[in-house]
Amino acid sequence: MEIWPGKPFPLGATFDGTGTNFSLFSEIADKVELCIINDEGQQICVDLPEYTALCWHGYLPSVGPGQRYGFRVHGPWDPAKGHLCNPSKFLIDPYSKAIEGRVQWNEAVFPYFFRDTEESRNDMDSLPFMPRSVVIDSYFDWGDDHCPKVPLNETIIYELHVRGFSIRNPEIPENIRGTYSALAHPVSIRHFHDLGITSIELMPIHQFIHDNYLMEKGLRNYWGYNSIGYLAPHDEYSSLHPGGGEVREFKEMVRALHREGIEVILDVVYNHTAEGNHRGPVLSMKGIDNVAYYRLTEEDQRYYMDYTGTGNSLNARHPHVLQLIMDSLRYWINEMHVDGFRFDLASTLARELYDVDKLSSFFDIIQQDPVISQVKLIAEPWDIGEGGYQVGNFPPLWSEWNGKYRDCMRDFWRGEEQMIGEFASRFTGSSDLYENSCRKPFASVNFITAHDGFTLEDLVSYNKKHNEANGEKNRDGEDHNRSWNCGLEGPTEDGQVLSLRKRQKRNFLATLMLSQGIPMLLGGDELGRTQKGNNNSYCQDNEISWFDWERVDDALISFTKNLIFFRREHLVFQRKKWFQGRSKKGNELGDIGWFNSDGKRMTEDDWNTGHTRSMTIFLNGEAIPSRDSRGMPVRDDSFLILVNASNESVNLTLPEEKWGLSWSKVLDTAVDSFIDPPAEMEAGQNLMMGGKSLVVLQHRRDDVK
Repeated sequence: MEIWPGKPFPLGATFDGTGTNFSLFSEIADKVELCIINDEGQQICVDLPEYTALCWHGYLPSVGPGQRYGFRVHGPWDPAKGHLCNPSKFLIDPYSKAIEGRVQWNEAVFPYFFRDTEESRNDMDSLPFMPRSVVIDSYFDWGDDHCPKVPLNETIIYELHVRGFSIRNPEIPENIRGTYSALAHPVSIRHFHDLGITSIELMPIHQFIHDNYLMEKGLRNYWGYNSIGYLAPHDEYSSLHPGGGEVREFKEMVRALHREGIEVILDVVYNHTAEGNHRGPVLSMKGIDNVAYYRLTEEDQRYYMDYTGTGNSLNARHPHVLQLIMDSLRYWINEMHVDGFRFDLASTLARELYDVDKLSSFFDIIQQDPVISQVKLIAEPWDIGEGGYQVGNFPPLWSEWNGKYRDCMRDFWRGEEQMIGEFASRFTGSSDLYENSCRKPFASVNFITAHDGFTLEDLVSYNKKHNEANGEKNRDGEDHNRSWNCGLEGPTEDGQVLSLRKRQKRNFLATLMLSQGIPMLLGGDELGRTQKGNNNSYCQDNEISWFDWERVDDALISFTKNLIFFRREHLVFQRKKWFQGRSKKGNELGDIGWFNSDGKRMTEDDWNTGHTRSMTIFLNGEAIPSRDSRGMPVRDDSFLILVNASNESVNLTLPEEKWGLSWSKVLDTAVDSFIDPPAEMEAGQNLMMGGKSLVVLQHRRDDVK
């Protein structure tokens, strides 16, 4: 097979219409073979003839889209120094834009023999047991596609799993359930529109691996936090034929969602790969240049730094590894038209040495990149390493999953002491975390539940996790042993317990949607989805994790829809700037006020007593720091939000009439839905609130004195 010199860039396989250029980074290699795989699984290997700027490259004029390929890297074998080159190992291209097939967990894919020490060299050929990289044709007719560019303060995120969302939906054709096409189906889009969300956040769709230890137990890596290809959409989520069809299907999905004004955000896992620790397989980067791609321990380079709990950590300090991450991000923006990213365990990427450094090269290059800096960037601001919990410490360009918001709101509605002050801070956007770094309230991505943990239904139904199906004797997953004051655990016919559980779900949802910041709703929470108490369903690709569309809570769906549209209708819940509290010229009320149960302004004693479970929050719609396109001040209705986290009913007095003479009670979580017609109330009137409830009173702008 004739091969020409080709070019070192771009890396990966690039089809130009007549042939394909191949390029692979490896600083340590002595020689790199390109392996072309035919339909029978047989290989033809040719040496990449040129080495430029640490990249091995060549051009095959006869190769086009659909061609399967991989690499074999010749170089040093010295585990003590971190070198694992072995040409018997068939390697996936880190720049693959499509990957086909599964890893077959044969001894041949490991660097050592099982019967020997981990330093032994295993020269078994791994090709028969490995996935293949695939050459693709990148052409796609995007038509008039454009990104919705939803402003951050108006964004409402819906976190979902591609497969789990639609696999059991009887209204979607069976042949596309669980795929990218299913998300673009009119039935799915109707649900997104009816719900009112602006953006879907897809759990990992980069090509990932199903772990050997899970496969041996009959389980699978359902969540997908085990990437092996950062430019390839996962092929199991495609309904099209193999050979790169998943790329076109993903683009069609994005185009369809964009036409409906819905953004697509990807959950990306650049902190580690599927190759695990020193006992893990050699699938790609380990065999290409292990020392460059991974963080190795200084004492013994056989071993990996593990800030993620998965066995390894990607070495984002290395320029070519950083380039891979940046090239991947730009590819998904420019070629796949996605609207943003949520970075899993983002603190790992920020580590220069051992500490998390918010001025690290990773943040610097993101900041100056003209493409990546313009999309939504969301960090999961922690990892498991020392000093890894970094909520509030990311740079101004970033928003963050606010874990403190989740913990506070759960504790508040549970009835914990000393929560009223923190509740106030989290409810108003967590200025204590973000304001000093010049960020706005939308730096906080607020959530009550996420994929990692209980669903909302299970949060109010279980006092302890029930992960027995995971095969780890219920030792995995974060433990939740504190009572939710909901009585009996699990399914029950007790009417009083069921009523309280429903009320708590409404409390959580109402708090989430009325808080300043970006709300994130876990997909399925609006349906009443249960995982039967499993709070770590990462390996459950079955009914435990999938949406059950034939058993849904219609009342909860209706409540959630109304709540989301209520938020979207009123700018006072979507502020771009922080509350000031103090009065401003021409508006003596200020933009926010806090009142105790007597209708008086909160005192230091009220804030510090530790026993306060109820209060009233005044949001002034006349004091929104925004202007319209003509430069005119934007105004909204004003609201009183009354919260009572105690188990007992409480009699709250409304503030005096200068805060609003007449009020309409529009929401009460003690009932199943919004109040229509609203109940009318007046300043100074008493309102008896039920235990564990939230009430919203609305004051029309036209009625302001």
